[in-house]
Amino acid sequence: MITATMFKYSIYGLVLIGGIGAAGALSAGSNAMPARSRNPFQEDTTKVIRLHNAERMIIIQTDSAAEQRFVGKVEFQQGTSRLYCDSAMLDKNKNIVFAWGNVHINQADSVHTYSDALTYFGNDRKAILTGNAKLTDNKIVLTSPTLHYDLATKIGTYDKGGKLVNETTELTSREGIYYGSTKDVYFKKEVVVIDPEFTLGTDTLMYNTETKIATIMAPTTINDGKMTMYVTDGYYNTDRGYGQFGQRPVIEDSTNTFTANEIQTDKQTGISIATGNMIWRDTAQKIAVLANYGIINQQQKSVLATQKPVTLIEGKTDTLFVAGDTLFSGVLPRLVDSSIVLQDKKANGNDSLAAKQDTTEKRFIIAYHHVRIFSDSLQGVADSLYYSGADSIFRLYRDPVLWANSNQLIGDTIFLFTKNRKADRLLLDQNAMIINEVGPDMFNQIKGNTILGYFGEEKLDSMYVNGNSENVYYVQDDDSAFISVNKLQTANTRVYFEKGELERIVFVKQPEGTMYPLSKIPAEEKKLKGFRWEIGRRPKTKYELLGQ
Repeated sequence: MITATMFKYSIYGLVLIGGIGAAGALSAGSNAMPARSRNPFQEDTTKVIRLHNAERMIIIQTDSAAEQRFVGKVEFQQGTSRLYCDSAMLDKNKNIVFAWGNVHINQADSVHTYSDALTYFGNDRKAILTGNAKLTDNKIVLTSPTLHYDLATKIGTYDKGGKLVNETTELTSREGIYYGSTKDVYFKKEVVVIDPEFTLGTDTLMYNTETKIATIMAPTTINDGKMTMYVTDGYYNTDRGYGQFGQRPVIEDSTNTFTANEIQTDKQTGISIATGNMIWRDTAQKIAVLANYGIINQQQKSVLATQKPVTLIEGKTDTLFVAGDTLFSGVLPRLVDSSIVLQDKKANGNDSLAAKQDTTEKRFIIAYHHVRIFSDSLQGVADSLYYSGADSIFRLYRDPVLWANSNQLIGDTIFLFTKNRKADRLLLDQNAMIINEVGPDMFNQIKGNTILGYFGEEKLDSMYVNGNSENVYYVQDDDSAFISVNKLQTANTRVYFEKGELERIVFVKQPEGTMYPLSKIPAEEKKLKGFRWEIGRRPKTKYELLGQ
């Protein structure tokens, strides 16, 4: 049998630990309370739930027990926490409160929770909030259909989807754990972060609401509108746009992509530092840089590489490898500086004028100290190198040497002209010399002020020696036996190659010189002035550059 008794009281200071037996001692609006109720057996007050206010109290008597229900502006207190609701019921045996309507828990003015309904376990100080559940610490707002919150540990959890808003940043996931003491939030499953500055997607993420640092714990994609980061380990400061990532993250934008063992990146400066097995690519211009250390400036679209750097320039049928102590690549201004593109006007002809007028974005490359280059058709060394995409010319400075098949090419400066990413022409400027080894201590040599060479199918086809041409040429009979040595001088000489090998020499004017029998030539006449044979410096494979 069930009966109900209604009390229309305003109740203050009533202790709910063993029923409301003291209610009869109170008159409406009275503050009088028996001494025993004011000090209930010296129990642990952190477990005691005190009723501070209710407009009405209903006692429902069942065959086994009496239930106490409170209606209208209900307010409870447990320790420093207060519970507000429209109506509530207390299970006095289990010390559980059930609350409905505008439920609000204020935990020492530090954390506030809200919901449509609540089950509160007083002994454990744990709450289950259902219906529009919300948690806030006055800085962040966490919402979910259902939220479990532990007032003792300040830990809140949800598993039916939730959203955290921290100023302008919004984080959502299927599951989550909020740690009030550390201000960390652990997000799990279908994690999405939306911010005016970026978006982030992952499966697992740890986020600190005070530092705004996101700790990466699973494959994660971060997109800020200009670049996209694919990361699996590290952290990202969502406020500053600064990240530090390990386990070979990948960063890409519209034209560049790079990866390394570790990357630090700063959105404010546009600078990233890549450490360990860096691979950087300009996908538009088909240029790559490998190194153990690199600094990438994405605002300026530049890369500085040290610690065994190598640049790869992809051609139509071949790839040119360039190695040095330091490599730098950047983008030329849209309007190309005429001082750069016209400095080789005599050698480059009308192409320089065309380059000056080219307003498309072009890349340049600088390599300095111990420069080595390698391709299947051409190898070389120099102290420094400069390449400009504006005129497609490689410039090799300070004791440069090139090798094409069995021919060694030297000059004070060497210019390699490319066209459609293939070797097209070659200029050996000042003290130019072609050297071809034909036997032990026997070298064919052609020297001039300048030598201009032409390529066909990426092999030397012909060369034009201009000014004070000197020649040392070993003559062979029909059986290819060496019979004499010619040492000649003339104004200009043309040299022709067959499949990259020296085939014949044509003198534009009648030469002057001496023919020596092979056994009679003086040692000093066997080498032209400035001769140097540097085959030991020649790169043999691309792996020498990659493994330097």
